[in-house]
Amino acid sequence: MTLDWLRQRQSAKWRMFGSDVLPAWIAEMDFPIAPPIAEALRHAIDISDLGYRSEAGLAEAMVECADRMWDWRPDPRMVISVSDVVVAVGAVVSVLTSPGDAVVIMPPVYPPFFESVTVSAQRSLVQVPLIRDDTRRCTMDLEALAAAFARTDVTACVLCSPHNPTGTVFTRAELSSLAALADEHGVAIITDEIHAPLTMPGETFIPYLSVAGDDARAVLVTSASKAWNTPGLKCAQIVGTGATDALLRAQIPHDIQYGAAHVGVIAAVSSYRDCGPWLTDVIGIIDANMRWLEQEIPCRLPLAGFVRPQASYLAWVDLTAYDLGDDPATVIQQHGKVALSQGHTYGEQGRGFVRINAGTSPAILAEILTRMERGITAAA
Repeated sequence: MTLDWLRQRQSAKWRMFGSDVLPAWIAEMDFPIAPPIAEALRHAIDISDLGYRSEAGLAEAMVECADRMWDWRPDPRMVISVSDVVVAVGAVVSVLTSPGDAVVIMPPVYPPFFESVTVSAQRSLVQVPLIRDDTRRCTMDLEALAAAFARTDVTACVLCSPHNPTGTVFTRAELSSLAALADEHGVAIITDEIHAPLTMPGETFIPYLSVAGDDARAVLVTSASKAWNTPGLKCAQIVGTGATDALLRAQIPHDIQYGAAHVGVIAAVSSYRDCGPWLTDVIGIIDANMRWLEQEIPCRLPLAGFVRPQASYLAWVDLTAYDLGDDPATVIQQHGKVALSQGHTYGEQGRGFVRINAGTSPAILAEILTRMERGITAAA
C-alpha cells in the first residue's frame, strides 16, 4: 500500500486536493478491500448481476454480525435498507418529529447531522455539547440533556455512538441514563452506530437498542460501509423497535426505502458474513497507529491535546494552544501540504481542532504527522 498505488484512486479523498497534498481528512481508509467483498463484486460483474436491488440475505447477515460482535440479535423483520446513514437520519427525524419540533445533538459531532436536522427534516436544533470526565474522555452531559429533554419543543435526539469525532464508546450506564431520560420525557433517540464494528481492543460497545428495549421510541441507523470501507456502494440499514418500525415503514418515502444499491447490498452481506478476520487485522493496525500517535504527538506537538479514541480510525486533536485560529486545518494544509478535517465544521466546540484519518499504513501516518509538524512550525 504505497502512495503511488493510492493516488490511482478516483474517490473524493484522493481527488479533492492536488498531488502535492497528502489527504488525511474524509473518513475513508487506505487499506485494500477485503478479499471476500472483492470476490462477491467480481462475481456480480461476471454474471451481469447489476440490476435493481433486492434485500436477499441482508437483514439476516446484519443480525448474525450483531450477535457475534455484541451478543445482540435485533429482529431481522425490522431492518430497512436505504442508501446511507446521512439520508437515514434525516428521514427518521422527519418521521418521528413534527414541524416546529426541536432535535438535540451533542457537538462536536459529525457535520452532516446539522443539515440532516435543519435542512432534510426542517426541524430546529438544540445543541447539548459533550463534556470531559476526569480522564479527559468525552461523554454526555446528562444534567444538560435532562434540561433539554424537559423542553416542550424537544421531541428527538440524534446520538452518534461510538462518537465521531471524539472516538468515545459510551458505557452501558451512560446509555441507560440516556434511555431513562428519553422515556421520562417522551424523546425519541436516533442512534448512528456506523463506527461500532471499529471498536478498539479492550473496549466494549453496547448497542443502544439493546439497552432501551423493544418498546422504546428509538431507531438505529448503521452501515457496513465505514468498517469495511465501501461508502461508494451505498447501502445502509435502519432498525426500528416495536414502537417505531411500523411508523418508519409507513412514512419513510418510497424512494428512500429503495435507495440502496444492489452492489451495495451484495457488499454488505459479504462484509457482515465473511469479513470478520479482515476487520480484526485492520483494527490491529488502527490500534497500533493510535498508540503511536499517543506517544508521538506529545513529543512533536507538545502543546496539542489528544486522547486516544476508543473506536474508529479518527484522531481528534486539540491545537488551540498553537494560536492558529478557528481553522488550523487550513493553515496546516497551506504550510505543511497535508489535508485534515476542519474541526470547526463539527460545531463551535471544534474550533481550533483538527481530525486526522489514521486508517492508513504506519509509514503514511508518520508522514502525516511530519507534515503537520512542519505546517505548524512554518505558521508560527
